[in-house]
Order: sequence, then structure tokens, then C-alpha cells
Amino acid sequence: MLPDRLTALSEQLAEVHQGLRERLAALRGEVAAGPAVAGPGAGDLPGHCLSFCAAVHTHHTGEDGQLFPALLAAHPELAPVIAKLAEDHTLVAGILARVRDLLATPADPGTLGRELAGLTAILESHFGFEERRIAAALDTLGPAARFPEVFTVDAG
Repeated sequence: MLPDRLTALSEQLAEVHQGLRERLAALRGEVAAGPAVAGPGAGDLPGHCLSFCAAVHTHHTGEDGQLFPALLAAHPELAPVIAKLAEDHTLVAGILARVRDLLATPADPGTLGRELAGLTAILESHFGFEERRIAAALDTLGPAARFPEVFTVDAG
């Protein structure tokens, strides 16, 4: 059972988005630094990328399957906004698939870096739009509203 919510859902959403932003920035830094030297303490770029991809996928799947239906039920006027957010999720999923494909084969670091740069731009726009457009509505869902897949992203 989840503990009672201590912060507004809009604040939780912003915190999750900030965590994802930080993880993506760290990934881009790893790619820019080039291949890590093997041995203790060496980076695990493929593992970090796959973990990040899974975290974004879980977050967006939770929004699509749980959060957005609850918002639509409470705020039907948000239908166009939610449709745009869901469309963004499909676009992001395509980029995440390309990143996973690049990791499955020996990839040019420049290509991976460009995919991550594009992903950064899209996610930054998406997160900002989402935070601006649904924050107030999120906070009307009440203290009993819980969406663990959306607001609990593995720190991996």
C-alpha cells in the first residue's frame, strides 16, 4: 500500500520530470565522453540507456493508461491537451526504440548522441507543456489519487 500523498500531484510530476531530465543529461554526457575504459568503475552506457528508456516508457504508459483517463473523467475539456500529450508519447516511443536499436549493434557514438539530443528537445518541450497544461487539473484529483507508474520512476 502506498503512503498518503504528502505533495500535490503537480509537484510530484515536476519532480519526476526533473529526475528524467537529469538522467538524460547524464546519458548525453556519457556518450559525449566516448567509450569508457574497461575495468572497475567503468561506465555501463548501454545499461544506463536501457534503464532510462524503460523509465520513460513506464512513466508514459502509466500516464496513458491511468492518469489521462482519470483527468479526462474529471476534466473533459482537457481532451485536446491529453490527445497532444498521448501523440507525443508515441513520438517519444519511436525515438526510444531507435536508441535501443542503436545499442543492439555497434553504433556510431555520433548517431546515438544525435538521437539523445533529439530526445532531449522533444522531452523538454513535452514535459514543459504537460506541466503547464495539466498541473492545476492534477491537483483537483484529491489526496486519494495515486498513480504509482507515473510518479515512481526507478532511480536506476
